Amino acid sequence: MNTSEFRRRGKEMVDYVANYMEGIEGRQVYPDVEPGYLRPLIPDSAPQEPDTFEDIINDIEKIIMPGAASPACTELETVMMDWLGKMLELPKAFLTENAGEGGGVIQGSASEATLVALLAARTKAIHRLQAASPELTQAAIMEKLVAYSSDQAHSSVERAGLIGGVKLKAIPSDGNFAMRASALQEALERDRAAGLIPFFVVATLGTTTCCSFDNLLEVGPICNKEDMWLHVDAAYAGSAFICPEFRHLLNGVEFADSFNFNPHKWLLVNFDCSAMWVKKRSDLTGAFRLDPTYLKHSHQDSGLITDYRHWQIPLGRRFRSLKMWFVFRMYGVKGLQAYIRKHVQLSHEFESLVLQDPRFEICAEVTLGLVCFRLKGSNKVNEALLQRINSAKKIHLVPCHLRDKFVLRFAICSRTVESAHVQRAWEHIKELAADVLQAERE
Repeated sequence: MNTSEFRRRGKEMVDYVANYMEGIEGRQVYPDVEPGYLRPLIPDSAPQEPDTFEDIINDIEKIIMPGAASPACTELETVMMDWLGKMLELPKAFLTENAGEGGGVIQGSASEATLVALLAARTKAIHRLQAASPELTQAAIMEKLVAYSSDQAHSSVERAGLIGGVKLKAIPSDGNFAMRASALQEALERDRAAGLIPFFVVATLGTTTCCSFDNLLEVGPICNKEDMWLHVDAAYAGSAFICPEFRHLLNGVEFADSFNFNPHKWLLVNFDCSAMWVKKRSDLTGAFRLDPTYLKHSHQDSGLITDYRHWQIPLGRRFRSLKMWFVFRMYGVKGLQAYIRKHVQLSHEFESLVLQDPRFEICAEVTLGLVCFRLKGSNKVNEALLQRINSAKKIHLVPCHLRDKFVLRFAICSRTVESAHVQRAWEHIKELAADVLQAERE
């Protein structure tokens, strides 16, 4: 959709909203539809090719408005999470459509998803331990619970441990900045010997620092064997798994209890939209379910509906699945795949430019849309380069530390980025690098 069409469609939407407000007294206060009405009205998977904007708008009035905002808000989310799960080729245990035990929910962020998973795992572990030893108090168990993540995991994982009131230990990553089975097993044995209770592991696919991937095929079986909840955080990288050539990066997700990634990061869905799936939704509802009188309704015990308020921290929620529905239909799966592939191609283009300049080095494998690079030399010279780049305000880079190295990160993430932008950015970086190196020699 170009800017001209965007203006036209935007005006049409204003007219739609205005017409709705003018005619609102002619609409029913409460819908006639029954729970489960929506799924039979739409396809069971996302279209491969784009739909027209007119078809989507017509479906809003035909399919959504009869159930707005309930049950359409809930039911479209359930179906969209199944659509997205199929695009990722998630195991069927994570989907809702076959009346299984799992399902998907839209959280506000990956940070929320990690916290929700940790709290659910904590409740599950406490119940299990108290069932085996009724004399154990919750406080006695809590002080011994310990969770694990790679030393490359996002800081939100550490924050989840702080909020959840449990110990969190960082597992040293290997030479590729990945968590491996041997290091995790060593930590588990040490902690069990010290009387601690391991209960939760976060594996990261596509770390923030360098887009490294924890080894799920190694870590997953250990978590299952040790009865620990495995949460997979693929906040950035998860979008790429809709492409068959990148799906192998998700291998091992079958061992996970929960999986999360952010369509708002790299799948063209506006913030906020963080997709989370669980194998057993009862693990979430068991941790968060409360039913005061003012929230009870006639269908809550029917088994026909999903009460997402029991799947999350907030009580209120927005109609976030509607924007997923628009994006998936406006682009089609093939359009979204092409978007991901273009960004990966551009990141490799930047990587090749860096490798052609002997002053620079690549610091981590380039798998998706992130390139970690630096000037050969001291951290000080790289800090000076970053300061010049960001002060010039033509491009913006965010750094990281990989072991003892200060590293610059070049991320391809704009919807409109082209090869010319990458080439221009590299020329700009080279010019500033020359200035930095000249200043260092003087």
